Order: sequence, then C-alpha cells, then structure tokens
Amino acid sequence: MDRDLTRRLHRDYITVYRISELITNGIFLVVIIAYFTCAIIWDWTLIPGWIALSLFIVSLVLFTWIIPQLKYSRFQYELFDEELEIQSGVIFLSNVLVPMVRVQHVELESGPLMRKYDLASVSIVTAATTHRINGLKLGEAQQLKRQIGVLAKVDDQDE
Repeated sequence: MDRDLTRRLHRDYITVYRISELITNGIFLVVIIAYFTCAIIWDWTLIPGWIALSLFIVSLVLFTWIIPQLKYSRFQYELFDEELEIQSGVIFLSNVLVPMVRVQHVELESGPLMRKYDLASVSIVTAATTHRINGLKLGEAQQLKRQIGVLAKVDDQDE
C-alpha cells in the first residue's frame, strides 16, 4: 500500500546546485588567471592556460546550466510501506529499491547554501551503502525522515 505518491526535489535545489557550481568554477577561473599571470611574467607557454580556459567554459555551461536541470527532472522517489524507490541519473538512469528491513538509520543534513533556501537532504543508510535524497524543503525532509524511521523501525536518536 502506498504512503506517498511519486515525489520530486524542490525547485530551489536547482538554484543551490548552480550557486555551488559557480563557486567551484570561480575557483577554477582564479587558478587559470594565476597561470596566465605567471606565464606572462616568466615567459611560459600559454597553451595550458588556453586549454584550461576552454575546459572552464565547457564546465561552466555544462555543470552550471545543463546538468542541474537534468538532475532535477530525472530525480524522483516514492515511499512504500516495505521499500523506498529512488530514480536518478543524468546519462545512465538508476532505479534503486531500498527495503525498509535493510535501513540502519536515517540522517537529515543541510549545508549553509541549503539552509539559506530552507532545504535539506535525507540520507538513508544501509549496511551496503548510503542513499541520498537532496534538495527537499526542510519540513518535507523531516517528515520523510520520520516516515522512513517508523517504517524501518529505527529509533529516532536526534529527538
């Protein structure tokens, strides 16, 4: 019997993902500028700098604009009484069933950017791996954590 219908991430997750990638690409750009500066001062070849700048442009477009939208549109999850189904992927799609009897504990996480947008991640830990649902509104993430905890018969040690 279903607990919830198929759910998706919150739309603000795209913004958080893009800001995170802009920060990463900004650091990459600083390194490229530093190389160009050193190359001009010490008369090094500029070819590595131009290659890095090309990679920067590709990375900026791909990871800041295309990938976040694809990840958002392809990620979904559904909670049942006996299992959690998670579908994700950009190029290779993955569909995972996590049996509730295998769940060891459930964690709620939220970094500075996620907190600014009132988002959180739910991590479902089994003996084999950790399954993560990023980009849920904080209230929804807390409710999902509690529901999984109840269905998996896991004690909530945080509260």
